Amino acid sequence: MILMIHIAFGVICLLLGILAMSAKKRRGSHTKWGEVYHASYVGVFITAIILSILRWEEIAYLFYVALFSYSFAIYGYLAGKRRWKNWIYHHIRGMLGSYIGAVTALLVNIGDMLPLLNKLPTLWFWFLPTIVGVPIASIVAKKYRRGKKENFNL
Repeated sequence: MILMIHIAFGVICLLLGILAMSAKKRRGSHTKWGEVYHASYVGVFITAIILSILRWEEIAYLFYVALFSYSFAIYGYLAGKRRWKNWIYHHIRGMLGSYIGAVTALLVNIGDMLPLLNKLPTLWFWFLPTIVGVPIASIVAKKYRRGKKENFNL
């Protein structure tokens, strides 16, 4: 049952992350989808911790992936809520970092079942989202640095 809840929260995260990323960066859709994304990430985090403790010998790595990935989510979320200095930069990097973590977890678990990706060595599932996602996150974060994008009205 916990695994099903974990999977449901994970699917919500992956879908709503795309919606939040594609929405205009202002109050409204972006913040609404972002709030639900964060709430579902909390669900993923809690269920991942429970699952990893229950089956530590088999999936201890899940504990560390969850902790690392959610740390990005809470970092990005708090940057947006607390409006730190240069908050947009921190918000984007944190939220995209958390999304990279979610995609990594997905690939580690089902990558060998996906066409084309199943031809890669399993170790690639751990690194491919980071290899692709970090440059994208850096480009997007630089685009929205303070003063460079006026329509970012959260």
